[in-house]
Amino acid sequence: MLMTGEQYIESLRKLNTRVYMFGEKVENWVDHPIIRPSINCVKVTYDLAQDPEYKDLMTAKSSLTGETINRFSHLHQSTEDLKNKVKMQRLCGQKTASCFQRCVGMDAFNSMFSSTYEIDKKYGTNYHENFKNFLKMVQTEDLVVDGAMTDPKGDRGLAPHMQKDKDLFVHIKERREDGIVVRGAKCHQTGSINSHWHIVMPTQAMREEDKDFAVAFACPTDAEGMYMIYGRQSCDTRKLEPNADIDLGNAQYGGQEALVVFDDVFIPNEYIFLAGEYEFAGMIVERFAGYHRQSYGGCKVGVGDVLIGAAALAAEYNGAQKASHIKDKLIEMTHLNETLYCCGIACSTEGYPTEAGNYQIDLLLANVCKQNITRFPYEIVRLAEDIAGGLMVTMPAQADFDSDLAVGRNGETIGEVCNKFFAAAPSCTTEQRMRVLRLIENICLGAAAVGYRTESMHGAGSPQAQRIMIQRQGNIEGKKALAKAIAGIK
Repeated sequence: MLMTGEQYIESLRKLNTRVYMFGEKVENWVDHPIIRPSINCVKVTYDLAQDPEYKDLMTAKSSLTGETINRFSHLHQSTEDLKNKVKMQRLCGQKTASCFQRCVGMDAFNSMFSSTYEIDKKYGTNYHENFKNFLKMVQTEDLVVDGAMTDPKGDRGLAPHMQKDKDLFVHIKERREDGIVVRGAKCHQTGSINSHWHIVMPTQAMREEDKDFAVAFACPTDAEGMYMIYGRQSCDTRKLEPNADIDLGNAQYGGQEALVVFDDVFIPNEYIFLAGEYEFAGMIVERFAGYHRQSYGGCKVGVGDVLIGAAALAAEYNGAQKASHIKDKLIEMTHLNETLYCCGIACSTEGYPTEAGNYQIDLLLANVCKQNITRFPYEIVRLAEDIAGGLMVTMPAQADFDSDLAVGRNGETIGEVCNKFFAAAPSCTTEQRMRVLRLIENICLGAAAVGYRTESMHGAGSPQAQRIMIQRQGNIEGKKALAKAIAGIK
């Protein structure tokens, strides 16, 4: 049964999730002013699924239960499903101008579904049935699940089993008849605190010596021994200031990252999806990364739509909208943004069925998509900042615009002075101009930059990780054969 947005928020209150921030435990993390905007973002994914206008895009028929479910918990059954995923992500980006945090779970579902099927095929394990039962519960209860892949890694030059501190990779500490005990941590975890459950996956390909690190499982977010340390963001403490709505830029929505620690967490057998079959760790990573790199062709494009609109408004409010160079910059921003969308749609269109039956994207095109994401948003941001002007980062605080403290010779207040000297075109008020400039600051430099600019570089793997996959998938030998044939080389 589909939850409403309000039901989602109330469901979080029932969890005993341990959250720490600024060196202290956060007791009421659901209503904490720094965390709540990220919860509001996830809420949008529930609200849109309830909206008749977006129902076809936001929901799907479950291949496991036959019931209508939120598309964020769906197993892709066709290339149309893959394309709808990208379209849904663009829509959510447009509605929030931030990271809505459910993509990692959706991508984990699809990669684990096909991977567990193939593990069972080789070893006769029961991982696929475990996973199907888990996903049925998630779909039926309409839960949010965080996909956890990135380990701290420690010394990158050493394999997991060679690390001085083994906890730098999540690993099996103890094996029992009824399950396993795991230790370690996952970092940069998007939406971890806002999730009901976590799916933990290996972070890289493994060798036999690393088999204790080749582990995948599900566990509730409030499992005993599990806790989160909230990652801070640029300008985050503005959310703690009274009457700072304008200064926030995006007062309602935001992203979230955290360090998730597994301090001897017990995982029952029914929630284990990999436990030592090390040769499949690379498959899980490759498939998850492919799906997640496809995701960026949707979510970042949606946020880009908002940023382009904000830049156009800033030009209008500055009175510069008719300048040819402004028009050309907006054209370039649009061109770059739509190119990213093309990549997301292309890798979806070229998708194919896995042995398990769900659909996989074209891995080469997905990695090309993400490689472009590591570049184009930076240029879009540069152009947006160019159009906005320096006031975006030098304007006084909202408290100054609201101040009635007299400072001028004729009794002018600080607020009157600020509103006078920062007025621009008659098409807008000073406050409207300040609001759009703060929105641009938020997306380019502030809290939302975590979910747009910086995440465009490092989310779903570093640029070099994509280049390695492009090299593997690029079929250079096949291209050499084409050239030989045309050149007449035998």
